[in-house]
Amino acid sequence: MAEEQNKQDQQDQPKEEVDEELLRNVEEQLRELKVSDVLLQTVYTISSLGWHKLSSTDRDLEQAKLAIDSLRAVLPMLADAMPAEAKRDMDQMVANMQLAYASAVAEAGTGGEEQPAGDG
Repeated sequence: MAEEQNKQDQQDQPKEEVDEELLRNVEEQLRELKVSDVLLQTVYTISSLGWHKLSSTDRDLEQAKLAIDSLRAVLPMLADAMPAEAKRDMDQMVANMQLAYASAVAEAGTGGEEQPAGDG
């Protein structure tokens, strides 16, 4: 009900006023947002995408390696911004992805063509 009233109010306002209100709302959200929150959400997104790229149906080892390397670079920066249990879980997830990547490389028969993620 309140949402419908808000829409009606916006329709009654000139476009410039609506744009200014929208801008104020976005600015308020940016004030409250933390970089660590965005990075943590990015970690979840990268890990999901990395696992997807390791799947046998959508395998892309180059992209999977990039996901693993990205996670290994970002997670240490978030160590103080997350609970110890979450950090442990994230570290374990990266280790599992590295093992899955190594298995996928072996399965693909590329052996020496691609280095397992995390080596060097």
